Amino acid sequence: MRMASVVARRLLVNYRVDPAVVARLLPDPLRPRLAGGWAVAGICLVRLAQVRPVGLPAALGLRSENAAHRFAVEWDTPDGVRTGVYLPRRHTDSAIAALVGGRLFPGRHRLAKFTVRETARELEIGCVSGDRRTRVWADVRLSGRFGRSELFGELDQAADFFTCGSGYSATRDPHRLDGVAMQAEQWRFEPVDLIGARSTFFDSLPAGSAALDHALLLRDTPATWTPLPSLRVSSAGQPVQA
Repeated sequence: MRMASVVARRLLVNYRVDPAVVARLLPDPLRPRLAGGWAVAGICLVRLAQVRPVGLPAALGLRSENAAHRFAVEWDTPDGVRTGVYLPRRHTDSAIAALVGGRLFPGRHRLAKFTVRETARELEIGCVSGDRRTRVWADVRLSGRFGRSELFGELDQAADFFTCGSGYSATRDPHRLDGVAMQAEQWRFEPVDLIGARSTFFDSLPAGSAALDHALLLRDTPATWTPLPSLRVSSAGQPVQA
């Protein structure tokens, strides 16, 4: 079943991380996808609107706030190297998304509480999971230029890296990942100034192994979500308490 939606807002807060640290967290056969010699990881904070099965009227769609920790990854296939993202844990404020995710549609979600402060030029988002183990906060300002990144020299390079829409999520089965592809006609990323961000996961990594790099914003983008074949993995890596 394919789902339609509008990505009302998608904030990517990106970190550069020691590849050896990330490699220990990934299930085999995934490995870190590098940029400038660094592994790339981050927090994805998404507001979805008009979420419904393809073919149903937009007026029947649901709205939700969502958060996920993610790692840019690659792996070998008979047809060559594939790229995507690995999401060890996802959170949502939608009870319906938490109920059907990982059952009727790929991507297991856990419930969380979100706080959002948004103006024409400012965006501040907080997320606390229901079990209070996960806390995320990000504060950004709209900017007319892309800068202060050690991963990418310009906006187009960053946009090309993050345009890949294939994501694989951890499931209740430690040897299987759910897959889903986000498809959009246009990926128009906007640069933002990253005022600050915190994550219980990235704060827990070894000292000096992860650093905030930059943030990107995608807004008002119609998108469809298509299930992908599950990906079998032989090991789950180290537990990620994200």
